[in-house]
Amino acid sequence: MYKKILVPHASTPEGDLALKHAIHIAKSSSSEIILLHIIENFPHAPVFSLHVSQVNKIKREFAKIIKEMRTDMEKEMTKRVETCKKNEIKSHLKVVTGLAAEEILKIVKNQKIDLIVMAKRRKLKGIKGLLTLGSVSRKIVENTSCPVLMIDVEKK
Repeated sequence: MYKKILVPHASTPEGDLALKHAIHIAKSSSSEIILLHIIENFPHAPVFSLHVSQVNKIKREFAKIIKEMRTDMEKEMTKRVETCKKNEIKSHLKVVTGLAAEEILKIVKNQKIDLIVMAKRRKLKGIKGLLTLGSVSRKIVENTSCPVLMIDVEKK
C-alpha cells in the first residue's frame, strides 16, 4: 500500500518512536523509509547596527556552524538508517536546511511520499491538547494530500 514513508526526525527519543512505527508499517508493505532531519536557519545578522565586514564575518560563522551541524547530524542519523537496514528495510537519509514544515512538504511533493510518520511534539494538557497540534504538525496535516500518522509520545 505504501511505497515511500517519510519520517521527519529531530534525533530525539520521540523521533525514534515514530521510526519504530514506520519500520513496522514498512515491513508489512515492503516500503522504503526516507529519514529527514531539518536544520533550521539562523536568524540574519542585524545589518543596520553592524559594519559590512562584521555582517560578513557573522554570515561566515553561521555557515560554518550549519556545516558542522550537518556533519554531526548525518553521523547521528546514520545510526537510524542502520536500524532500518537491520530490519531489512530500504532507507536513506536526507539532511536539509530550512523551515521544518516547508522542507517536509517539499520532500513529500518531490519524492512522491505515500505516508508521513512523525512524532507530535506539543504537550498541551486538557482540552487544548485535544484540539490543537504544534505549528509544524498542523501545517503538515493541513497542506499535504498523503496520510499522516502522528505519534503521541505521551501515549506510547
